[in-house]
Amino acid sequence: MQSHKKGILLPAILAAALGTGIAEAKECKGVNFPDQIQVDGTGLTLNGLGLREATAFKVNVYVAALYVGKTSGDANALLGSSAPSELVLQFVRNVGVDDLRKGWSEGFEKNSKGQLPALKDRIAMLNGWMADVKTGERLTFIVKPGSGLEVNVNGTVKGTIKGDDFAKAFLAIWLGADPPNPEIKAGMLGGACG
Repeated sequence: MQSHKKGILLPAILAAALGTGIAEAKECKGVNFPDQIQVDGTGLTLNGLGLREATAFKVNVYVAALYVGKTSGDANALLGSSAPSELVLQFVRNVGVDDLRKGWSEGFEKNSKGQLPALKDRIAMLNGWMADVKTGERLTFIVKPGSGLEVNVNGTVKGTIKGDDFAKAFLAIWLGADPPNPEIKAGMLGGACG
């Protein structure tokens, strides 16, 4: 009788143990992102995936993944959060550094108009860290409350741009009133990607 119980329980225990170690993943345009990540010891959950489309021809540029401490479909709640977050942009086409810099500048102008004078030098720092991006490469931005925004260009940490105001203004490029395209914001807030 005892060995019979072991024969039933052992597979169940193994299945439960293995099941907890497998991370789910979400996909958009062939790019996969895990449901959970760790940032400085804090667990973050994928809030959503958005697709950046450019020009009237809707050319796919990158897939954006937003990781947060507490998921929400409310952009203002996410922008007002004092918890860490991470934004990952995985490129699905080559993008030149001038186009990247233009995109950042336009995004700040459209979504943080009143703050531009205070952000100007830090936007210049961000632009200075940018480089041409190839298909498959990633830009990663980690919001570190109390510190600012850590910038990682394809696996190389460039540094941290100081200020919670800058980090919030940066995320507002996608989550603010005038995102690069409406679909990217909708996807990052938990809607369908692309």
